[in-house]
Amino acid sequence: MQNKGLIRLFAILFGLVSLYQLSFSFFTSKVENEAKEYAKSRGNQDNGRELANLEKKYLDSVNNLEVINLGISQFTYNDIKDKEMNLGLDLKGGINAILQVSVKEVLISLSNDSKSLVFRQALKAADLAQKNNNDNYLDLFFTEFEAAAGTSGIKLSDPEIFGTKALREKINFNKTNEEVKEELQLEINSSINTAFEVLRSRIDKFGVTQPNIQRIGNSGRIQIELPGAEDTERVTRLITSKAELQFWEVFSNAEVQNYFFTANTVVAEMLKDDSLDKKEDASEASDIQSILNEVTDSTEVQQKTLFTYLSVNVAQSEQQLSSRVAQAKVSDTAMVNKLLSDRKVLSLRTNEIKNVKFLWDYKSEPIEDGSEVIGLYAIKSNRNDIAPIQGDVITDASQVFDQLNNPEVSMAMNGRGSKLWEKLTGDNVGGFVAVVLDDYVYTAPSVNQAIIGGRTSISGGSMTVEEAQDISTVLKAGKLPAAARIIQAEVVGPSLGQESIDQSTQSFMLAILLVLVWMIVYYGRAGVYANIALLVNILFLFGILASFNAVLTLPGIAGIILTIGMSVDANVIIFERIKEGIFKKKGLKQSVQEGFSIKGALSAIIDANITSLLTGVILYVFGTGPIKGFALTLIIGILTSLFTAVFITRLLIDGATDKGKNLTFNTSLSKGWFQNINIEFLRKRKIAYIVSGAIILGGIASIASIGLKQGVDFKGGRSYVVRFDQTVNATEVSESLKEVFGTAPEVKTYGSDSQLKITTVYKIEEEGNNVDEEVQTALFTGLKGYLSEGVTYNSFKPGYQKEGTTTNAIMSYIKVEPTIADDIKTSAVYAVFGSLLIVFLYILLRFRKISFSLGAVIAVFHDVLIVLGIFSILYKFMPFDMEIGQSFIAAILTVVGYSLNDTVVIFDRIREFAGIHTKWAYSEVVDKALSSTLGRTINTSLTTLLVMLAIFTFGGDSIRGFMFALIIGVVVGTYSSLFVATPIMYDTSKRQEAIKK
Repeated sequence: MQNKGLIRLFAILFGLVSLYQLSFSFFTSKVENEAKEYAKSRGNQDNGRELANLEKKYLDSVNNLEVINLGISQFTYNDIKDKEMNLGLDLKGGINAILQVSVKEVLISLSNDSKSLVFRQALKAADLAQKNNNDNYLDLFFTEFEAAAGTSGIKLSDPEIFGTKALREKINFNKTNEEVKEELQLEINSSINTAFEVLRSRIDKFGVTQPNIQRIGNSGRIQIELPGAEDTERVTRLITSKAELQFWEVFSNAEVQNYFFTANTVVAEMLKDDSLDKKEDASEASDIQSILNEVTDSTEVQQKTLFTYLSVNVAQSEQQLSSRVAQAKVSDTAMVNKLLSDRKVLSLRTNEIKNVKFLWDYKSEPIEDGSEVIGLYAIKSNRNDIAPIQGDVITDASQVFDQLNNPEVSMAMNGRGSKLWEKLTGDNVGGFVAVVLDDYVYTAPSVNQAIIGGRTSISGGSMTVEEAQDISTVLKAGKLPAAARIIQAEVVGPSLGQESIDQSTQSFMLAILLVLVWMIVYYGRAGVYANIALLVNILFLFGILASFNAVLTLPGIAGIILTIGMSVDANVIIFERIKEGIFKKKGLKQSVQEGFSIKGALSAIIDANITSLLTGVILYVFGTGPIKGFALTLIIGILTSLFTAVFITRLLIDGATDKGKNLTFNTSLSKGWFQNINIEFLRKRKIAYIVSGAIILGGIASIASIGLKQGVDFKGGRSYVVRFDQTVNATEVSESLKEVFGTAPEVKTYGSDSQLKITTVYKIEEEGNNVDEEVQTALFTGLKGYLSEGVTYNSFKPGYQKEGTTTNAIMSYIKVEPTIADDIKTSAVYAVFGSLLIVFLYILLRFRKISFSLGAVIAVFHDVLIVLGIFSILYKFMPFDMEIGQSFIAAILTVVGYSLNDTVVIFDRIREFAGIHTKWAYSEVVDKALSSTLGRTINTSLTTLLVMLAIFTFGGDSIRGFMFALIIGVVVGTYSSLFVATPIMYDTSKRQEAIKK
């Protein structure tokens, strides 16, 4: 090999750079472990929020302290944090969300809230169409508008639709619908860009290291990743807040209490249960307070009323006047909203309160029974629902402290706002005004005198510093042009993330150890050289990932597994060719030279790596989320494994031979293994066809009858992993949750007997950012009987560190709306079929025979169908999760890559033998080629299986189903390379020859 010195220098420098890049992760981890110890020594072990705050306090204090000093360069904690290895949510914990900016809301805004029947009909039809269609909302709207307009002649450019004064410079009556479409697309893109910039400004001020925010094409979707974020509620408020600030006059409790009592009577009739005896009308009693107490005390036996869900603040004297008119449990707010918006209840409003608008407090409060209550306010709205003062008058906002050292948000107004604020407060002296942000009341104080100077504040007795900071952040960052709702979310608690890291690290190290031992046992001193190359490969791979700030996820680990398999495989191919040369008495040096040549092993290695590389590139282009992470790791791993297997191993072996060392490429134990093998594989192909056909037909029958267990990322829904402090029965829990969800959710033991995975489609079709909270509250209510005493809703929610196993909390949570679930499924299918098409074309180009391409691709389909069939047959019986989702697709693609790698190596040997042994029958060429590669096939499969079995046995619950798919795939892939791909290639070759004759 020429240029050995240059290759050696490059390898050393590359290794040093990789160690340098990885060192940042080591030092970052060291500082963060010190922060954890600091927090544990000073905080309450059971209070995750307190521990997180103490950790943050410690890290803030060392932000600018020197951590690394290289003499010529120094690094602070802030510096090294930006350079550490990025871990995905499944390993580190955190929050990943995809937001959908409401294109519908942008269209309504652009039309100046048009009341055109055609326009409104088109919007409604587009809403319905989007539920069963992957097209973007704007295209659906255009289609539905043309259908609704029909032959009426109504156009998009009409003055009552988009031909408004605001758009007169861009849209006039003469423009056709097609021309207006182009302008609207530009306006919507501008709105989405504005939303993106506003959200990025908010996220930058959130304080999470290595945040990631990016647009997803032109779909109006924005992806936000916040690794390590623990406060899920805070993040949700921050990214979904439209920042629509309003100042309103407020009704006191005394002004609306009679309305509530009248409504209570009507609601009682609405909710009347004929199976219960009629009760005496509560309105006949004289003492109002005693009525409330009576209703409250007898809700179990009396007919349900409005007061079953709502507790009214009754004012019997001037001292009891309040801006809070009532309160309800958080779990009952949906019912209260429904009842108060009923037509019968609305008709009860007097002229004084006909435009009242009921809004909830921004924050709930815990009560003795562990549930949460939230206040209700009665806003003095108007016919157009336009606030007297809006947020556009605010010029600045900042978090400050009041005279009692409580946090609040101080706001400054412009000149116009100052005058309006002075008038509003002056008109309401002795009354109340409310500061409303995104339809939530943040404060509603009484007014003692007119406020001049244009300054006001948002405050609350329970407002935290973080909440005040977030409110000032969203106000300063600006208002979103349209509402953004979370359509896909994944929350992984830091405890579960840490467990995944620990389990993955331990199992991965064990797997590597097993491979290293096996290579030494099988190849002796040559195996040691292969091991060194493998370790260098892993160093290079992690070094590159760290250098490019790539994110390492569990599917990414699958890419590393495949990389290890391919790295070992390359050395096995080379060593087997060298052994062949030695067996033929060619001498060690000549055998080594031939083994590393194109005519030797290099051709097969390059072909196998290129097919896998093409698969990785296609997956990276079409894939999303875990699939993209898998693809990136695979691409980098292929390049590093090719370099280390070919060059590093060659350097070590050449060094040994130059020193006169005798390399046998086997040990006393492995000597003679897989030599002089002569199996007639093709004679057994019909049996293999029957066996494979039977298994595939059985799998297809199972898929058709039983189906596959689709994960929420493919079908939509919400999935929670909940850990208890006792053994729980999944069936009993499902029945308990049926009472709150309406239908029984899917509940399955997840890992230990004290941990469940609960999947539900309850309210998944409903929109609104408060729906997630309602579902989570219902889950808590349904599980209360299985939780320890004293467990509150706040401690049950996901986020923050959960210590030990007695957590009684949500460890992770996934939500996917049906629309984006269809998109995810579609992109996964494109990724799989796109990669197969590219591989088919490459093999056709490389081997110049369509029979080789057909054999490889049919074998891959064979492998995928068998894995799918096994998952369909076994998912109800296996003690681990076997969902079909994005991670499963990554596993399938790993199988595809492995199977193709195996098949291409065999095909390369068949092509070589066909060129050498021209007088042999083609069946003999094929059988001899298969026999000669059998040692390599079994060896590679065994080492790969060792890695996978170790991770399957000792890895975490979240990766077990994923690894099971890989194990089945490797076994089936090895079998198909020998008994499916090659026989099909042979049979199609014979048919092609017969056609030619």
